Amino acid sequence: MSSTKSDSDIAQAIFTVNRHAKTAPDNQYLYALKKEALNLMIETQRAHKIGLHFSKNPQKSQQQSSVLVKCGNYYFHTLPKKEDFSSLEHLGHLDDTYRNPPSRMNLKVAKEILRTLTGLEPQKKEAAVSNSTKSYQPRQIDRFYSPKKSYFD
Repeated sequence: MSSTKSDSDIAQAIFTVNRHAKTAPDNQYLYALKKEALNLMIETQRAHKIGLHFSKNPQKSQQQSSVLVKCGNYYFHTLPKKEDFSSLEHLGHLDDTYRNPPSRMNLKVAKEILRTLTGLEPQKKEAAVSNSTKSYQPRQIDRFYSPKKSYFD
């Protein structure tokens, strides 16, 4: 795979990974790929921070802001750094009418593009595999409970 992907290919890969991360049961690696890829694109000036938005779902019912980043034809949100509050304009609430362009990239292809760009590899799940292959353990029977006798006998 070529390591010199266009900005639009990388942006489409980030979009695909981000879309899948929102519904994936184990999404940490996907979000880490998105974060690292966006940070690299910003550092190399292939993506630009536009401003701050109020978060749609703030944690603990407190108002939070996120950074709006333009990469290719796509817009993404990332967590702000301390200096972002002084250097970026606050754009207020999110524009719910805007949608990113449609994308038809396979998740496997998208992950490979971002893995090549960032060098981030998924962590091995050896501990989880050994637990799932464990033989069936019967339920422990409470020694004080006997189903043959009842309280009323």
